[in-house]
Amino acid sequence: MAANPMTQFEVYRIGPEIKLGSFDISFTNASLFMVISSLAILVIFNLGSKRNSILPNKIQLLAELSYSFVSKMISDTAGSKAKPYFSFIFSLFMFVLFCNMFGMIPYTFTVTSHIIVTFILAAFIFISVTIIGFIKHGFGYLKLFVPSGVPVVLLPLIVVIEIISYLSRPISLSVRLFANMMAGHTMMKVFGGFVISLGIIGGWLPLSFSVALTGLEILVAFLQAYVFAILTCIYLNDALNLHH
Repeated sequence: MAANPMTQFEVYRIGPEIKLGSFDISFTNASLFMVISSLAILVIFNLGSKRNSILPNKIQLLAELSYSFVSKMISDTAGSKAKPYFSFIFSLFMFVLFCNMFGMIPYTFTVTSHIIVTFILAAFIFISVTIIGFIKHGFGYLKLFVPSGVPVVLLPLIVVIEIISYLSRPISLSVRLFANMMAGHTMMKVFGGFVISLGIIGGWLPLSFSVALTGLEILVAFLQAYVFAILTCIYLNDALNLHH
């Protein structure tokens, strides 16, 4: 009997149970891979920044390309005013990317396949961007919900739509990442189960699909980190430049 493809998303405790009041804050497999991802980022960029040689090694080249990629993304979407927030967006992009990529390794855990993780990240972005918007523009930030050039008769309806669209940002941002990662990993597990069930003779077709799907999932892992970061830049652009 094939294994349940959803078991790969189970969160389980590692070590003793830790309680904070009624909340269980025990260390879990999800916590472990968040720590591993964070440490991997720190190690790579620490090693990459130690030697600033004219001819960079592979780690230095990776660090420099990542820095340039995120810097260009911020400049293209949010402009020069967003440069002070580079560290946050860079850290966000790398964290999501590494969590996605570590999830591609067999017998690991995909942190971003859980809605609670992606929603907390998206909610933090939403609250932070909203605070920045009000700090920069005061109550003038509310003009974001009143697009210019809209006929007065349609204004009440448009304002309601704009508010709903704004409030749905953390939901759409979190669900997009969570759903893509969960769906892709589920499909990989299903095809892997077919390979085992059908054996060597009949399993070549699902095996070829599994190989192709793995390549596609690596691409999706990168694209979802990119989309998550670039949407953050777009939201930041609205807060800084008040485009409406």
